[in-house]
Amino acid sequence: MWRKLLIVPPIMLGVLAIWWFVSQRQPPQIAAPQEEIRNVRVIEAQPIDFVPTVTGFGTVQPAKTWQAVVQAAGEVDYMHPGLKRGAIMPAGTEIIRISPRDYELAIAQAQANIGRADAQIVEFDLSEENTRASLEIERQSLKIRERELDRKQKLVAGGATSRTVLDQETRDTLVQRKKVQDLENTLKLIPSQRAALVEQRKLNQIELDQAKLNLDRTHIVLPFDARIGEVSVEIAQYAQVGSTLVTADGIETAEIEAQIPLSRFSALARVAAGKDAPAGLTPETIGNVIRRLGFSATIHLNTGDRDVVWPATFSRVSDTIDLKTRSIGVIVSAQGTWKSAIPGQRPPLSKGMFVEVKIRANKQKAQIVVPRAALHGQSLYLADDENRLVIRPVETGLTQEGNIVIRTGIKAGEMVVVSDLLPAIEGMLLRVSRDEILEAKLKRQLSDNVK
Repeated sequence: MWRKLLIVPPIMLGVLAIWWFVSQRQPPQIAAPQEEIRNVRVIEAQPIDFVPTVTGFGTVQPAKTWQAVVQAAGEVDYMHPGLKRGAIMPAGTEIIRISPRDYELAIAQAQANIGRADAQIVEFDLSEENTRASLEIERQSLKIRERELDRKQKLVAGGATSRTVLDQETRDTLVQRKKVQDLENTLKLIPSQRAALVEQRKLNQIELDQAKLNLDRTHIVLPFDARIGEVSVEIAQYAQVGSTLVTADGIETAEIEAQIPLSRFSALARVAAGKDAPAGLTPETIGNVIRRLGFSATIHLNTGDRDVVWPATFSRVSDTIDLKTRSIGVIVSAQGTWKSAIPGQRPPLSKGMFVEVKIRANKQKAQIVVPRAALHGQSLYLADDENRLVIRPVETGLTQEGNIVIRTGIKAGEMVVVSDLLPAIEGMLLRVSRDEILEAKLKRQLSDNVK
């Protein structure tokens, strides 16, 4: 029995040890709750002078295109040895000559016809002079006949001569009157006959002028410095009137119709026009409007190892809008790209080349611009003086190169949060770090840099 009681002391000792350990343990300390701090990057809102820009892409086309259309038919008897596709030739170069023989014969025939008409006119002048002289003589003869007729009538009345003699004198007088009448009629016809010859001579002169013009048209000459396109003629080939022998493109001026989203171009135009936007456009005012908007342009070509840039002029806006892409064609032109070309370094603007076009408006001063990613709907996240989050509604303007103009709702010097915040709770505590690299990049992107 007493052996069973021997287990009690160890149990009591264990209980006492547990009680001692529990009584010696310190109670848990209750820490005061701490506010969570979010790490964010910020940039300072600073007024920036920037150049509003939109970008589009298009294909180079020559401003002038010329076709050698045959105006004087004939056999081709000369072609310039360098008349090949792709060749560049200066203005005034005779590239094709059509056989002039037919037109030289036409000139000779027209000149002969004019000479004959001149001779006939001189002949009519002499004939008129002779007819007038003959008429005067016949009129004198008629007066004599009439006096003689009057004398014989008196003799017949006095019985001094026979009636037969009077009748003969009457017939002779009538014959003389007819001669006078015929000569007078001849004189009346001479002016109209001469007028017909004069008109015939004019017609011959027109034929001569036409033949000379056709002779000149047998010489086909380039009207301006050009690069040859299609050549569709050979020596000894007969060229029909209206057929096209050669096409050539002018090299002095190149044009590009760049497609730009309508919304972006409209925004650029609104920024450029400002408060002085025109109420309407007419053919008389459109040029002044374009000049007032201050648009300028540059053309860019990426050759792989370099970006080639040409200065350009804003010319006009295309007459149609692409309904599929909602884009508008803006046409710019560049001068003398062939003359300024450097082999291996600066190519000329050639037909069919696909290039980038940048359209710029006048510089906008003191504009607050932030990255487009910093805008959340129509609000910006700001860090106040106590580094707490402020959600501020703003009014936006032009978007450019991933950046956006803030028109109202923010002041210079405020800190704009450019980090993502999920969730974003107004008043939450922030640990801010200023992103100076992003600030410098922002200024560089918006500066007046032709590149």
